[in-house]
Amino acid sequence: MANPSNAPLKKIISFYLRFTPSYSQIGYYARCLLWRRLKGDFRGQTWLVVGGSEGIGGSAARSAVKGGATVICIGRDTAKLQAFAQSTAHPERVIAEQADFSLMKQVMDLADRVERRGLKIDVLVNNVGIQKRDQIITAEGLETSFATNILSHYLFTRELLARDLLAADASVIETSSGGMYNHPLNVKDLNITGEGYLGVRAYGLSKRAQVSLTEHWRRQSAGTPRRYYVMHPGWVDTAAVGRSMPRFRATLKSVLRKDHQGADTIVYLAERRPEQRSDDSIWFDRSEREPHIFARTRDTRDTPESLAAYLEQQCQALLGDAATTRRQA
Repeated sequence: MANPSNAPLKKIISFYLRFTPSYSQIGYYARCLLWRRLKGDFRGQTWLVVGGSEGIGGSAARSAVKGGATVICIGRDTAKLQAFAQSTAHPERVIAEQADFSLMKQVMDLADRVERRGLKIDVLVNNVGIQKRDQIITAEGLETSFATNILSHYLFTRELLARDLLAADASVIETSSGGMYNHPLNVKDLNITGEGYLGVRAYGLSKRAQVSLTEHWRRQSAGTPRRYYVMHPGWVDTAAVGRSMPRFRATLKSVLRKDHQGADTIVYLAERRPEQRSDDSIWFDRSEREPHIFARTRDTRDTPESLAAYLEQQCQALLGDAATTRRQA
């Protein structure tokens, strides 16, 4: 999500006039009049939702449980995970797994636990994401939004693929943000620390990287029944928005989307599995969209392949041979 709070007044006004009608509830209600009702039948499926205890991820997980799926819910807070399970109509279908996706060792430990369960994942929702105002370095020496929003997504998806834990026709869905529209793919600045750090830029760069990472996975899986999608939910009134963008939330609270409205496209993609015309598209309100709205964000020397190579390099530097050994065991 873009953050206009530090922009000049003219740009702020232009920002709100351009995007509020589309990204708020206004756009959702206008478009949903033309949508066909989803069946919501996910019986026999296993979903894994990262960041599934609240917000957009929680709403997607709730829809899956309601539709008959078994849902492995991943979150940092065990109490929130348990509370979420009890709030569903079928708590017995929710498997709670605690993991902090800012820490790659915990991501690897989670992959081990998922593997021991012996379940094949039909729908993987990489939803976890954070936006920090201030620079925070993890215990593993990484900038937190880089670690949480993109590196962990790559590592976890890579591990599920390497361990053959994704069903042959699985759907993998990344939750990005409209904030990515402000940035080109810039690999060298993804893990930026020290001087020059700006939280909203770090967030936007990681969200753009999610779009390119999805393009990489699509290319890797060409010719297989698997589907890889990236979507953005519009402007949703989540707890994370309240913490990181209080002025934005206060200005637009009356028209910000509810969690289920933000999650709608996730559920749509999981159920309908639509064909995608272009590998680099992003989905919004059930439609395939161009990944750029500003010409300047197309100007980059980086590619989905150079992004994947960088993320792999980061994983190897952090985890060393242990990651490779565990994947081949």
